[in-house]
Amino acid sequence: MTRIRTQDDYVKAHKQSMENPEKFWGDYAEQFTWHKKWNKVCSGNFQNLDYKWFEGAKLNMSENCLDRHLATKGDKVALLFEPNDPNEDVKRYTYKQLHKEVNKMANVLKNKGVKKGDIVTFYMGMVPELLIGIVACTRIGAIHSVVFGGFSATALADRMIDAKSTVLVTNDASYRGNKTVPLKETADEALAKSPTVKTVLVAKRIGNKVNMQAGRDFWLHDELTKASDTCAPASMDAEDPLFILYTSGSTGKPKGQLHTTAGYMTWAKFTFENVFQVNENDLYWCTADIGWVTGHTYIAYGPLLSGATTIMFEGIPTYPDAGRFWQVVDKHKVTHFYTAPTAIRALQAQGLDFVNKHSLASLKVLGTVGEPINEEAWDWYYKNIGKSKCPIADTWWQTETGGIMISNLAGVTPHKATFATIPLPGVEPMLVDADGKEIKGNPADGNLCISRSWPGMTRGIYGDMDRFKNTYFTTYPGKYFTGDGARRDEKGQYRITGRVDDVINVSGHRIGTAEVEDALNQHEKVVESAVVGYPHEIKGQGIYAYVICTEKPTDQEAFKKELNALVNKIIGPIAKPDKIQLTSGLPKTRSGKIMRRILRKVAENDTSSLGDTSTLLNPEIVEEIIKGAKKI
Repeated sequence: MTRIRTQDDYVKAHKQSMENPEKFWGDYAEQFTWHKKWNKVCSGNFQNLDYKWFEGAKLNMSENCLDRHLATKGDKVALLFEPNDPNEDVKRYTYKQLHKEVNKMANVLKNKGVKKGDIVTFYMGMVPELLIGIVACTRIGAIHSVVFGGFSATALADRMIDAKSTVLVTNDASYRGNKTVPLKETADEALAKSPTVKTVLVAKRIGNKVNMQAGRDFWLHDELTKASDTCAPASMDAEDPLFILYTSGSTGKPKGQLHTTAGYMTWAKFTFENVFQVNENDLYWCTADIGWVTGHTYIAYGPLLSGATTIMFEGIPTYPDAGRFWQVVDKHKVTHFYTAPTAIRALQAQGLDFVNKHSLASLKVLGTVGEPINEEAWDWYYKNIGKSKCPIADTWWQTETGGIMISNLAGVTPHKATFATIPLPGVEPMLVDADGKEIKGNPADGNLCISRSWPGMTRGIYGDMDRFKNTYFTTYPGKYFTGDGARRDEKGQYRITGRVDDVINVSGHRIGTAEVEDALNQHEKVVESAVVGYPHEIKGQGIYAYVICTEKPTDQEAFKKELNALVNKIIGPIAKPDKIQLTSGLPKTRSGKIMRRILRKVAENDTSSLGDTSTLLNPEIVEEIIKGAKKI
């Protein structure tokens, strides 16, 4: 079964994937181009962390993304680039054109000495050269490591040093709304600390003056003019590394998640097609950055493997105004739109005037990714963006999983507000208690684990398998521990309640921070909230809420009483925050996730060890929050 089209299809597919994964995934993988078929679809042992997918097979990722489509879809647009400035020309690349550009970039890398197994780091804006570059790496068997273009020099250096990168690809600078980001300048600072990097390729975007070190730094456009547009795809083993992508840990250095070729390829295509139900003439837009795994799987690989048209967006949702997303949807007649709850809430706070100027009639499917979505934001998105007719695919997954794990299939299986709902074929989730005992029956609450391997699963933390085992397989031996808590309703549908360390134990009662936030966010004057636990003399843990308002209330104490009354009404008195701090913002990573570790430290009155805040989207907010906490 290559595509799930009905509820019955889903039930059959999930059953077969559990009972006979060898046949299920083997049949699915027949559609790809293989240089050599596999000996066994799934081998090794999940518990021993030596699992493998399509062992013995040989293939090439770029060949499956591009060459495979040339005969039937060569003139179809593969990539549509929407620039930061809405007045700048859009760029379109057909599958034939993208194929040529990838070949040229692959030859540039080869001409600079890049060989199979070498690691190439990308530190760029959201420009076509980034997508072309990573696919070009897969053409020649190099491993790509994308570092988000908003990270600091220290963060970039740490990642290049850990990966032992030999080549860096960057921009002179990049656009971000009405600002420019000096990428090459930041890269130069990082390169001073990164001795393994011998070559730097600079793609011109802004045209600003940058330092170019002779013998090391080269303009990419100059190198491309010398490169052939023919490059034979390297034959890669199924388990050869494809890319490294670093995830931030709450402590310690970032974890370089290693993904391999055949399993990730299979998972990317399978999840993209079945979750979003993209058809031949649809236009799909994921608003993520390729610096994050969402951009890897659902801007680049999933859509290209499926022969779809994918949009790359360079800008931000509020430039030149808060209607930009909706303007782009109408401009290109976007059918499938995939974004983060953070963006939805931010645009919701701007009011409907920015939405109502636009038709949005082309939309068929909406999606959310990155964090649990609260009910108010879900309802706003469904009614005002989807006009109460577009299913919302509420997707749960992680960098470690490679692709979506739990989600409704758009228009095929029911959606439910705030619920990711059902596991995809191949995924066997379970809820366990604090002792690791499986919690059976419905409804249920527990810690979310996965009990068997799936094709897209990370193969470990680059260079540190012990850390991989300790992080994911030690808490509950024999199971992959996601770090998330979940609730399963009476129908067996899953709602992710947030990180397990975001569960507060108040007087012996377990309260999920996401649940309290959901209640607070239902107040008409609340834009967003974040809830953490802090030591409480009587209760063990108290509840500390940080709240962003649409406008500063004239009577703050009366407003806080309103919020507590709302939480009391929705959840109960045990969940009422003990402290509420009104703030203009929350510390967030560049991918939009709230840094709760910082909020917990402030709530605990322990600000001596906040760690590096330079990689935050808004580092200046930390000082405001610290000052505000002292007044409570």
